[in-house]
Amino acid sequence: MEELSGWFAGRIPADWFEGAPTVTADREEIYVVGTLAEPELPADAGEEAREAALAARISGFREDTRRSRMRIADEAQRRFGRKVSWGASCGDLTAAFTTLSVPAMTRLRMEERRVLDTLIEAGVARSRSHALAWCVRLVAERQDDWLKDLRGALEKVREVRSGGPTTG
Repeated sequence: MEELSGWFAGRIPADWFEGAPTVTADREEIYVVGTLAEPELPADAGEEAREAALAARISGFREDTRRSRMRIADEAQRRFGRKVSWGASCGDLTAAFTTLSVPAMTRLRMEERRVLDTLIEAGVARSRSHALAWCVRLVAERQDDWLKDLRGALEKVREVRSGGPTTG
């Protein structure tokens, strides 16, 4: 992950973001999100004006940098063998521009399928695939601290493994 973060920090133009972008990755995708400077607003601007300004700043960045972002993504894909997705944050608003939707195969028993089918029948989801994605998002949203602890523990396991004995 350090190589990815370093490569993007060095490759992305310095004037795009405030600080280094956040880079996350899995086996299929690299997701790069940078923080944009907040627009200046009059002191008496309301929440509606603020939200519109943040959204416009992100939208403008997306359009203005499209060609350059795609060129950087192509370079990264050749180098790292994964697709690159982009996003931007401004204030408390974050927008993803391009992200992959990767199929994940799973085997479900009848009770688990019944949960998905209930979500479909209730109009919460369009399909079992959509219902499963909804369930995953719900767990991620509600169990954020637990997932962070779990990821931290996995990182510690990786560190211990890398320091272990080598085979000749």
